[in-house]
Amino acid sequence: MQIRVFNYNTLERVHMFEAHSDYIRCIVVHPTQPYILTSSDDMLIKLWDWDRKWSCGQVFEGHTHYVMQIVINPKDNNQFASASLDRTIKVWQLGSKTPNFTLEGHEKGVNCIDYYSGGDKPYLISGADDRLVKIWDYQNKTCVQTLEGHAQNVTCVSFHPELPIILTGSEDGTVRVWHSNTYRLENTLNYSMERVWCICGQPGSNSVALGYDEGSIIIKLGREEPAMSMDSSGKIIWAHHSEVQQANLKAMGENMGEVRDGERLPLGVKDMGSCEIFPQTIQHSPNGRYAIREGSSMVRIFKNFKEKKAFKPDLGTEGIFGGFLLGVRSNSGLAFYDWESEKVAAAQESKEEITEDGIEGAFEVLGEVPEIVKTGVWVGDCFIYTSSLNRLNYYVGGEIITLAHLDRTMYLLGYIPKDDRLYLGDKELNVISYFLLLSVLEYQTAVMRRDFSTADKVLPTIPKEQRARVAHFLEKQGFRQQALAVTTDPEHKFELALQLGELEIAYQLASEAESEQKWKQLAELATTKCQFSLAQECLHQAQDYGGLLLLATASGNANMVGKLADGADKDGKTNVAFLTYFLQGRLDKCLELLIETDRLPEAAFLARTYLPSHVSRVVKLWKESLSKVNQKAADALADPSQYSNLFPGLQQALLAEEYLKETHVTVRPAAEYPLIMPNEDRSVLKESAAFAPKGEITKPEVRTRTCTSTSFVLLQKI
Repeated sequence: MQIRVFNYNTLERVHMFEAHSDYIRCIVVHPTQPYILTSSDDMLIKLWDWDRKWSCGQVFEGHTHYVMQIVINPKDNNQFASASLDRTIKVWQLGSKTPNFTLEGHEKGVNCIDYYSGGDKPYLISGADDRLVKIWDYQNKTCVQTLEGHAQNVTCVSFHPELPIILTGSEDGTVRVWHSNTYRLENTLNYSMERVWCICGQPGSNSVALGYDEGSIIIKLGREEPAMSMDSSGKIIWAHHSEVQQANLKAMGENMGEVRDGERLPLGVKDMGSCEIFPQTIQHSPNGRYAIREGSSMVRIFKNFKEKKAFKPDLGTEGIFGGFLLGVRSNSGLAFYDWESEKVAAAQESKEEITEDGIEGAFEVLGEVPEIVKTGVWVGDCFIYTSSLNRLNYYVGGEIITLAHLDRTMYLLGYIPKDDRLYLGDKELNVISYFLLLSVLEYQTAVMRRDFSTADKVLPTIPKEQRARVAHFLEKQGFRQQALAVTTDPEHKFELALQLGELEIAYQLASEAESEQKWKQLAELATTKCQFSLAQECLHQAQDYGGLLLLATASGNANMVGKLADGADKDGKTNVAFLTYFLQGRLDKCLELLIETDRLPEAAFLARTYLPSHVSRVVKLWKESLSKVNQKAADALADPSQYSNLFPGLQQALLAEEYLKETHVTVRPAAEYPLIMPNEDRSVLKESAAFAPKGEITKPEVRTRTCTSTSFVLLQKI
């Protein structure tokens, strides 16, 4: 039978060789050496060295039936064990052809084995066709326990690498969970996927993979939150498996000020000894009082290790929580009990009779966190928590503030006010911290209570670099005036000043920032408050000629319009300059502006409409410019001075131009607007017919031109 070797990155087969003469049952990779061990139905175990082109380095003979599994000892990598259908378990040493010893005890063939990875027990577990699971002491070579319960052959066994449990699988379709210390059956799992063939636990995790006839499944046992606790003085205690250790934050001394957020703390660890049980949770008791849950029906309260009370909750007990009240979780709800009276605290205060549905007004919902909260702690009225998205947040006054994004799952230990730091731990029992100023939390708590006198006392203790965060909090709570006084961020302060209509503060900030956008925003606010002089200055600072034009025309400020026209022309704002000149009636300036910007077609039409005396000059410029691109199109342009027959009414237009020029010399005030005849009711040509010009109008030379081509342009009055 062959062994094929694949590159798991490219899935390419890199080698293939003949290994055994019968079916291969097991392949194990050595953790440190370039070896693999294989076992087969040919009753042999072989060692292969991939550094020597997969040559066979050793053959282990001794079993008299199929060799079903081999496992390397995690505490001694030169030693391995094998399970065979000859009903024996043999322990071998690399380099030795004969087994060190043989364990016998099963009545039928042994299918599976596994080593205990912990350092406290030299144990080996085996499962066989006799439906039994046996625990062996391989140092004393004795069977220390036999586990019974499976209804069919036991096909796989495993010591969990993290939890004190044994997992066994069988052809009866069940996976049984046993306590590795008491050997008591804790649970039986049946997912109806036929026979179980393999079990694998992941180191550093509570996850377990199960393989069945009809597929595989991954389950998670227990809770992954580490057994860690910290008291108010900074003493941390944790349990790693059954070993209990302690660390003290005080030992860091002055080095605490050099710690960066999210950095692992170099704590000095002190061993406190071993625990007889496997600690699942550890918690400090500040007053010597604690509660325990017995089964799912009984809660017992202790004080100084002496039992004070015991009671049975009406709805059962699935979990308990400490605090000012004793919380008891059931399948259908959550009940709170007073530590002393055993009665629901809210009922005791209201003197009402307790109903099955509880008391409707016992609690009031203050807020809701739209995330899955993993761990949390209260600091005043601030709730600090870690979420399932690995975010470190705190909730106060309906606002969620993110302190940090964590790179892995972390669990809150507590908050030390004198350090202004929040401490967290992970599954590997590493401790990290984040800076969180107590004065900020106290200030926010006082604001939530509407206790502004206390808030004002706390404010001076808040560093300036933290004031912006406080100001944003005040703004979200609706206290913009207080936020304006607190914030040190110029951008935020300017926005608040605009919202509150504080023109002087906004003007000062805009002057310091020298930002066009800020000047425009302030100009809009000043216009809203009818502060037109301020609005004019702001628009001028922002060089917003469009806004200045609107302000000047709306207020009827002719001088401002005149200055705006020259300023816009000088700064290259030709659109605004053109419109401003046009509103003033300075048509010659409009024409020159179009010529300067090389808008000759528009200049020609403007001249034909309003300044016919300039048409000939503009047409010549247009023809010169167009001839560089299209000579034929340039030749098609007709000059009114040469082809007057193509421009009927040109003489009347020239007379009207002179008439309007002399009658519109002075700008009439806006007060006379009601007395002025609207343009739609006037006929300029009729008015100019009776006009006697001061000077003679020179008639242009008359030439006739016959139009035979369609590619010409007629300049007519628009």
